[in-house]
Amino acid sequence: MSDAAVSGQGVGEIFVQLNALFAQQSDKRAVLLLIRDLAQPYPKSAEAHFAIALAAFNAGADDANYMTEALNEVDRALELRPDWERAALLKAEILVRVASVDRAAEFLKSFLAKQPESKAAAGALAQFYVEQKRYAEAREILQQLWDKEPEARELEFGVAAIALQMKDYATAERLLNDLKRAGFGQPGAIDLYLAQVAEETKHYDLAIERYKAVTEGDRAWLAKLRIGALLGKLGKVEEAKRYFADLPAVTPEQRAQVRQAEAQMLRDTGDVKGAYKVLTQGVTEQPDAPDLVYDLAMVAEKLDRLDEAESRLKQLVEMRPDDAQALNALGYTLVDRTSRTSEGYALIEKALKIAPNDPFILDSMGWALYRLGRLDEAEQYLKRALAERPDPEIAAHLGEVLWTKGDRDSARALWKAQLESDPDNAVLKETVRRLQR
Repeated sequence: MSDAAVSGQGVGEIFVQLNALFAQQSDKRAVLLLIRDLAQPYPKSAEAHFAIALAAFNAGADDANYMTEALNEVDRALELRPDWERAALLKAEILVRVASVDRAAEFLKSFLAKQPESKAAAGALAQFYVEQKRYAEAREILQQLWDKEPEARELEFGVAAIALQMKDYATAERLLNDLKRAGFGQPGAIDLYLAQVAEETKHYDLAIERYKAVTEGDRAWLAKLRIGALLGKLGKVEEAKRYFADLPAVTPEQRAQVRQAEAQMLRDTGDVKGAYKVLTQGVTEQPDAPDLVYDLAMVAEKLDRLDEAESRLKQLVEMRPDDAQALNALGYTLVDRTSRTSEGYALIEKALKIAPNDPFILDSMGWALYRLGRLDEAEQYLKRALAERPDPEIAAHLGEVLWTKGDRDSARALWKAQLESDPDNAVLKETVRRLQR
């Protein structure tokens, strides 16, 4: 056999497109077997190894052996073509599945050190950093790309969106206004972001004006819901109620969203009983709407209606037995509000197996372990949760564990830092008051 045949010279593009040719084939493992056979005569073809890797990745969502094959094959492709951007992106996707977003990000960082001009790899790394909430690093990458392509409006939008996440509202507004003047994006998209800037900076009248400018597509419905919420924040509660009552909710999903939005508006203004009444009405109208059932359970818990909260959450688990959030909500309620800690722990453990990196489930596990007296393990889980999501309630829990372990200086420092960024959080304030009195 000639070197050209072994290397796949002349058929490389066919291998690259091979998986796309079988995209409609439902039996992904049969596709993998076929591509293995086709690639077998070309051991020195990077494209042949790439084709196997992609087929194994598509076939092996829940199979460790297939994912290992995918990783091995894409590594072989990159050995043969170290600068191949598409193979690098596939390897990053595989690493997310078999390892973590951290591993994928580290790989892309090393690839970019050797291939600094790879725009696609840089964009993918920025996206991973966003998922990790490493916004400053994501913004730096996108800014560098934008500096090289100042006419690339999608990069400008990326920088603006991250600035909004970082609460750099002045930069976000400046860039978004520039994008609006340039006519960037789908109708209403930039107006929606500008409205969010106004809302976050507590310019509620301006936010309402901007939300009203969003008139097309799904965004228009979201904007309408936010207008009702902002009327509540302006103290116009009765007007907000009338506004929600008049919204033209057509589908069952929209009707549920109106109930949820009105209830949240009432909760934000301190009327928890009013929120309970609205959600009860919503569940009466749509007893099988899981989001309404969940919200009603949470409000019932706030009103110390623990029996109802538990029954609603059990109903939700029956509706969605593999829903990590439902399992976590029921488990946390049992841990935090009852003496049935072990029962709650078991539910949280099940939720964590479904969503192992969810910061709120990690927080629940840490809190359950604290209640069980396993302080060192509790600290580990809560530190992981806080690293994933800097949240005042997670900080309250971690601080309480540190306080109980005797590390009171660390607890005070943690609480102080969180109170500076979120001085009104009720759970955090109550924890600090209770333990430091």
